[in-house]
Parts: sequence; structure tokens; C-alpha cells
Amino acid sequence: MNLSSVVTELYEYRQGWRRMTDEVIGEAMITIFVNGTEIASIMCTPQEQDLLALGFLKNEGFIAQLAEVDHVYLGGEGCCVDVWLTHAIQQPKRRIITSGCGSGVTFNDPSGAIEPLQDSVQVDPETLIELFGRLHIPGGLHVRAHGVHTAGLAQGKQLVYVAEDVGRHNTIDKLVGACLMKGVTTRGLILLTTGRVSSEMLRKGAAMGCPIIASRRSPTSLSVELADAAGITLVGYARRGKLRAYTHPHRLGFDAS
Repeated sequence: MNLSSVVTELYEYRQGWRRMTDEVIGEAMITIFVNGTEIASIMCTPQEQDLLALGFLKNEGFIAQLAEVDHVYLGGEGCCVDVWLTHAIQQPKRRIITSGCGSGVTFNDPSGAIEPLQDSVQVDPETLIELFGRLHIPGGLHVRAHGVHTAGLAQGKQLVYVAEDVGRHNTIDKLVGACLMKGVTTRGLILLTTGRVSSEMLRKGAAMGCPIIASRRSPTSLSVELADAAGITLVGYARRGKLRAYTHPHRLGFDAS
């Protein structure tokens, strides 16, 4: 199944009514199985389901590298992702419903401490804002159907990879899955997202080793607290020529003196 967007009939009012067709963002439930056992069901945009599953497993600590994956199989017209590993896993005892759209799920405590990041990555504010301007890829889901979140990884002024999904958490997992498949190291890259940065989003970015996490929208109080303690530069409202640095602005050229 590849229903990343669906053509639908609608009625538009613009100084009078007209009948038309347009695309809306696709949404479906996929279920992730590991070694034949169901791990999680996720509402998502049904494309790149294999990347989503691999990124989810890495972010949740089930795997650390691609060598642990024996094979991935898409079944049930893409609604089921079977991941077979080279080792057994321990079933999680606790499932936390996150604050994400579509009620995301994590097995990690969102308030737990994060290992501090020591990284000398620097980027000027104008470059960061300009990167957001290139985040929506030509012909992508946002351009065609709207109603979609986008996330990207950047190195300096270059975008390394971009992912789109109806769920903001899913975009991060897809990024991780893509980098895992391509052998790209995420540590030291800049994480960009169009969605709100909540604690679980911040934790995903920290697990990727991203010293700068930036969004077009706002962070939550817990994400600010975690970013401050972990040495992560957390940026919000990066749009229309401005941004707000909530923690560690030195990576953006701010000089406290």
C-alpha cells in the first residue's frame, strides 16, 4: 500500500461554490512486529514504512546498528512491517502514550536524564532560517496535499535527508531509519522539524546525537529543561526571518559577554 496522498472530491467556496478534486494526506495504521511478536501500532502516512519501523526500533533502543537486522518484510499491503533481528529482544513492560498527534507511543521515560552532548557544531541564525525555507521538497507531500509534518537533517548549509509524515514523531523515526539504511551517521547533524518539540521529540533528537534541534513551532517546558541539562541548543519559531533560542545559544553565535 502506498497511499501517501489520496485524491478526494470536495466543494470550495470562493465568491461562490465550485466542485473540484484535490489531494489530502494519507493516514493509516501500521503494525510493527519484531521476530514475529507485535511491538507497536502507529498511525502514519503509509510510505517508507520500513524506514519508519527501523527508526522506531533504533530510537526505542531495540537495535543500535543495521547489522542487527536480518531482514524486513512489508506484508498486509504495507499495513504490517515484520522485522527479523539476529538476536532476541526483551518485551517492554511499560508503554507511554506521548503528547504527539495520533497518540504516539514510546517505551522510554520522557522525563529521564539524557547524556550530555559535547559538540562544537556552529550555525548562524540566517543559515538555520534558510534551511527551513528548503525543507519542503518540490513535488513532496506538503506541496501536493498539505496537512503533513516535515523533518530534516542538515550539515552546515546542506540538507542530508528529508522525511514527511502525518505524525511529527514519525518523521524523526523515518530520518533515523533512512540514515541507518544508508550508513549515515546522525551525530553532529542539525535536526529540523516543523512540529512542536515535546520531551519525546527532544529525546529522539538527543539519541541521534543532534546538538541543535530547531522547530518552526514551540518547545514544551520539559523539552527546554531536558535540552538545557543535556547541552542541546533548542530553537523554536524559526520562521519569517527570526527565531528563538531557548537553551545554549552559543552554537548560533550568541556571545553572553
